Parts: sequence; structure tokens; C-alpha cells
Amino acid sequence: MARNLEIKVKLNSHKRIKKILSSNNIKLAEVLKQRDIYYKVHSGLLKLRIENETQTLIYYNRNEKSKNRWSDYFLLDIKTPNAEKFLDKFLERIIEVKKVRELYLYNDTRIHLDKVDKLGFYLELETRVIKGLRDAEKRFNYLVNLLELNNYPELRDTYKNLLLKKIK
Repeated sequence: MARNLEIKVKLNSHKRIKKILSSNNIKLAEVLKQRDIYYKVHSGLLKLRIENETQTLIYYNRNEKSKNRWSDYFLLDIKTPNAEKFLDKFLERIIEVKKVRELYLYNDTRIHLDKVDKLGFYLELETRVIKGLRDAEKRFNYLVNLLELNNYPELRDTYKNLLLKKIK
């Protein structure tokens, strides 16, 4: 199972972050149109991500109460079309989250500028563990400081939960 270090913050817009990224020559890698279908599971989180023309089943687990937000995750690429119809036959669907994600890449960190339907603007960082936890933390903290993310309250929740709270 792979591991990464994450942070999520709510923004009013992406304008300020894009300016910082541009001034540091961090370029947009691609724009992703995503649908995440969350399914009920015994532990962790399971979602089917439908992204542009690809489908990936993603399982992840993390302790939202720990100081750092480490995630253990597993990705399963699905080649068969209409995976959601198949999964819906034996898994209980919880909710679907739709978003447009602008993806930036820097030093094995994914910088996500998300516009989430019904929720608004967010930024997520995901730094992959490659040479150990300490190295990942160092790379992660560099970007947290560069993007001035300490000026925003960290969200310790998934888009799934945020959307569920909003529609109740």
C-alpha cells in the first residue's frame, strides 16, 4: 500500500494560490473532470473515481485525529467501461462528489485546486512517501509554507462528509 501526507483547506477562490504557483514557475499539469462515487465499507474509504476517460477504484485509510494527516491508499485501475453499474450491484452507494481539479505537480507532491459542486473552492496537497516519512514531511512543509497554507484553517474531512453535512 502506498502512503502520502495530505492537507485540505477551504478557499474563497484559487486566484491567490495560482499567483504564488506562477511566480514560482510551478505549472498546471492538467485539468481533470472528476466524479467520485463513495461506497459503504467496513473501514476506511472506498470510492470509484471517474476521471476524464479513466476509472480507478481507490481505497484509503487515515487517522483524522493524528497531528499529521498520513493516508495509506491503494489504487486499482479498471479497464471495463461502466464500472459504477457493476459496483452498484453489490456495494451500497453513499454519495457522488463532482469536481473540476486543476493539477499541479512539484517534487512528488500533487497540488490540487478543486472546484467542488455545491461546496466551492479548495486546495489539497498530497506528498508521496518515497524516501521515508521525514523526507515527505520536509517536501510537504516546504509547499505549506510557500503557499501560505497556515493562513487557512485545515479541514480534516472528506468532500464526501462535507457534502453529506450540507445536504442534511
